[in-house]
Amino acid sequence: MKKQIVSISPFQTAKVMAVLYLIMSLPFVLLMGVTFSFAPGPKPPMAGMLIFLPVFYTVFGFILTLIGAWIYNLVARWVGGIEYTTSESEHA
Repeated sequence: MKKQIVSISPFQTAKVMAVLYLIMSLPFVLLMGVTFSFAPGPKPPMAGMLIFLPVFYTVFGFILTLIGAWIYNLVARWVGGIEYTTSESEHA
């Protein structure tokens, strides 16, 4: 059965993506923090950057997804939405 996504909620989609960006950035920030803590020599002020990066990814992920979802809705009205096929699953 073919279905089509004709509209998505820009704000809801942006919220979900912002949280995903935050979650995805945390392992990298932790890895960078550990790496820099064991680096020899004088330590640059990395704490600010380690806090800034997840916030940066979250805020800009939200904004760009909001804009992208809004543009998707405009395009979907013009050419139709993304089409996908579904089937019944035997697994519950």
